[in-house]
Amino acid sequence: MAPHMGRRLRKGAGTTAVAALAVAALSASQAPGIVHASTPIDQAASDATPTPAPTPEAPASGNSPYYTDLPPLVSPTPPNTSTGTLPTGDQQGIPATVLDAYKKAAATLATDRPNCHLPWELLGGIGKVESGHANGGRVSVNGTTLTPILGPVLNGAGFANITDTDGGVYDGDKVHDRAVGPMQFIPSTWASSGKDGNGDGVKDPNNVYDAALAAGFYLCGNGRDVAVKADLDKAILSYNQSQEYLTTVTNWFDFYRRGTHEVPDGTGTLPSRRSDRTSGGHTPAQQTPHPPVSPPSTKPAPRPKPPVPPVKPPVPPTKPGGDPSTPPVPRATTFENAGADELTAFAGGAFGGRPTARVKDASGKAMAKVSVKFEIVGDTDTRFAGGAGSVTVPTAADGTAAAPALKAGEKTGTFTVRATLATSTLAAVEWKATVVARQADRLVRADAKALTATPSGEFANQVSVKATYKTGVASGVAASAAMIVTPAADADPKAAPKANDKGPYFKDAKGNPVRELKDLKTDANGLLVLPKMYADAQTGTFLLRLTTEGGGTLTVELKGAI
Repeated sequence: MAPHMGRRLRKGAGTTAVAALAVAALSASQAPGIVHASTPIDQAASDATPTPAPTPEAPASGNSPYYTDLPPLVSPTPPNTSTGTLPTGDQQGIPATVLDAYKKAAATLATDRPNCHLPWELLGGIGKVESGHANGGRVSVNGTTLTPILGPVLNGAGFANITDTDGGVYDGDKVHDRAVGPMQFIPSTWASSGKDGNGDGVKDPNNVYDAALAAGFYLCGNGRDVAVKADLDKAILSYNQSQEYLTTVTNWFDFYRRGTHEVPDGTGTLPSRRSDRTSGGHTPAQQTPHPPVSPPSTKPAPRPKPPVPPVKPPVPPTKPGGDPSTPPVPRATTFENAGADELTAFAGGAFGGRPTARVKDASGKAMAKVSVKFEIVGDTDTRFAGGAGSVTVPTAADGTAAAPALKAGEKTGTFTVRATLATSTLAAVEWKATVVARQADRLVRADAKALTATPSGEFANQVSVKATYKTGVASGVAASAAMIVTPAADADPKAAPKANDKGPYFKDAKGNPVRELKDLKTDANGLLVLPKMYADAQTGTFLLRLTTEGGGTLTVELKGAI
């Protein structure tokens, strides 16, 4: 598309001078402390100020005309919260659905392109300049424009000459392309950059959710970080390669950063001055007797060409269209737990359940293809399958999204699994999760070897036991062993056994006799082999008691000094 760049209709010198003076005045009025992405320049200083180089990529809008209206010269005024009234001559209000689309697109980019640092106000600046926020917010409840927004025919008559690339599917023109929708994408760019921003499974340039998300990804292209001025300029110029365009978008971006609010759909203030016109006045959308018309297909020129008959673009077969009667895409109003209330696992094991959430709309119907983010919160080494600490899962046809299986770490204790909707303010759903120490509820001898020793001699065999938990192998379970006194016949069976200071013993690291061992642990197969045992001069039968975390107990008889 390189041959089409730069062939745009230039504004008259008078209009340029007026706009430049307005930009200079706006710059002087801005409040201190605001970091401006770009500094407007007046005509006198333009020769001394270098113009950012155009981006090498094809502009998203095909360098179509745009609105040149500048923001007011005063700081934004918030609405009166006590009366609900908006400021007089409101310029800062953004139609509710359009504003929602900008914010949701920025929230998605914050997750998918975190290094881009894209603020929604930048999308607001682009949307204002490209279409006046979808013609003042004339959109259906699902975000689709009530009437198609089309740029002029890009036939080379004062604009770029772009031969048809979509067969007229998007713009209704099978000869040349036209910029389409609230963010004014040319069809060839939409084909490669289109996004589904409202989760209805369709990528529609006439839908403000789809268009805003696509614009965000486009601005973040080539690894740009719009928090850096040079990258911000490149991002804006990638949309329309014009210094005037850069200045206009930047000033709206700054204006919205200093304050804005939502207004009802269809009541946004429409801009009137365009880069292919020389005059006009503001007209509120609600006072327009007819739907806002698309930019005209003819332009003033010394030798005007015959006007191009308006072409009504057909609705693509896969698209919902802009008809207000089209069923709206519902919004999530219920976000709830659809699984267990609590999750428990042994250290190193798998949790018995999976965090599962459900999304419903206002009518109580399940919502599919809604992105649910699950994250592990707290001091734990537990992770989702694959080792991730957070994952995003789309809801299924029944409106539920289940997190991947949780794999418990070695750290015991309690933590939280939290689920959130990135594009909604609904409260998060949380699950309490607990990792407990490994346990064994049964201990048995692993062999039948005799456990005897001669006086003051060494036992011929070592004690070997196997631990299980509910018939499964109990690996890594903490255990202890102690020599105990044989209980009397009338002893209380619930009484704790008494330690024996005579008979068989183990040796510590220095070779000293010890009759109690702690901090033992079963191996991967649930086996535990005790150290060698020794006999003193005492004769008779002695008892060795083994216990594990979880209640597993085994008493072994030892024959000493036979």
